[in-house]
Amino acid sequence: MSDPASGAMAAVFAGSTLRLAVPLLLGATGELVSERAGVLNMSVEGMMLTGAFAGAVGAVYTGSPALGLLIGVLAVLPVALLQAFLSITLRANQVVTGIGINILVLGATTLAYREIFGGRSRAEVPGFDKWHPPLLSQIPVFGDAVFTQVWLVYLALALVALVAWTMRYTALGLALHSAGSEPKAVDKSGLSVTAVRYGAVVFTGVLSAIGGCFLSIGDIHTFTEGMTSGAGYLAIAAVIFGNWKVGRMLLACLLFGAATALQFQLPALGIQVPNAILIMLPYLLALLAVGGWWGGRVRRLI
Repeated sequence: MSDPASGAMAAVFAGSTLRLAVPLLLGATGELVSERAGVLNMSVEGMMLTGAFAGAVGAVYTGSPALGLLIGVLAVLPVALLQAFLSITLRANQVVTGIGINILVLGATTLAYREIFGGRSRAEVPGFDKWHPPLLSQIPVFGDAVFTQVWLVYLALALVALVAWTMRYTALGLALHSAGSEPKAVDKSGLSVTAVRYGAVVFTGVLSAIGGCFLSIGDIHTFTEGMTSGAGYLAIAAVIFGNWKVGRMLLACLLFGAATALQFQLPALGIQVPNAILIMLPYLLALLAVGGWWGGRVRRLI
């Protein structure tokens, strides 16, 4: 393979990695905020699926992907409030409630999808067009392949930077940290721990909804049953793999995105690997990441 061809393939791989990492990054950023506030939000998967479905339906019936995105975000708010009510107000088991919500959303979106679109339809929905940034897209070799993306990609990166700055330098970030680690101190300061935690869970829902909408109206331009395919769980694994640090979490999302991109890149290079292994690869990495973290915790306790 000639050098220009190798460079083009590397550029396509990098662009695919970034695109596939974006929904994980949005869900993981929301999950990071929620966990910092003291709520393990296992319903990220259901929130993303709700956003993907509602965004697709909204785009179809309004003809506008922007309105679809707005409807997708609004549709997730009841799911987020349900998660918050169960885990914060009722103090139910956070893992159980999260998984329960995920199962409920999967059934509800599957039923509604078949009622609206018909059985297993793959009808195209109005979606966002890709954007060519004036300078970045002109970078030789990598510019067009990497930076010609839907604007939601740049919104996701901006939101991650904003969350990192907020968590580190602002009073709101301090309140979120304290709500998770020192809730009694937050109470004494006059702030409501419950309000802070509710806000964190709702924020997780908003980011997860944008991540789901990115899948249905930003990338694939259709909706399929269970189309998130565990992306919410990968997002949670990225938070653990990143040790609750924004920078490391970003790298974890890019790693999972790269593992997913290999499904398309290796066959293009003529490298024959069983497709089942390639599909399993990001989940295997997530398992190793989470297993390694728990293993380290156990070893330190022994």
